[in-house]
Amino acid sequence: MDWDVFISYASEDRDDVAVPLFGAMVAHGLRVWLDRQELRIGDSLRGKIDFGLARSRFGVVVLSVDSLEKRWPMLELGALLALEREDVKVILPVWHGIGLSDLARRSPLLADRIAGDTADGVAEVAAAIADVVLGESGACR
Repeated sequence: MDWDVFISYASEDRDDVAVPLFGAMVAHGLRVWLDRQELRIGDSLRGKIDFGLARSRFGVVVLSVDSLEKRWPMLELGALLALEREDVKVILPVWHGIGLSDLARRSPLLADRIAGDTADGVAEVAAAIADVVLGESGACR
């Protein structure tokens, strides 16, 4: 795999969540796919996102009111769900400005998962993600 983590998010959550989370996860030693780091003028958006999803071990899905209403984050979530199997965890949810009751109304399947919450701070969420990713792969990659 080329990346440990693919970050899926709505554009409204870029500056508050995605970019700081990217930096914090990189500081933990993770290889992170973030669109603004990987996409260049002339690239196929779908092609590059497909490539990133297929070549990442985990998908960090920023769940917010905006992301649950936007096309690309939902397409990325669908792709990540397709990659999961009963014995393989792929999706690492991060709540941003959304609570359990809101999420349960909008996506009951996602409400069942333990998630990080940006209300606890991006650094805390990044540390929890790193614990999972590094714990799944051991110290060596």
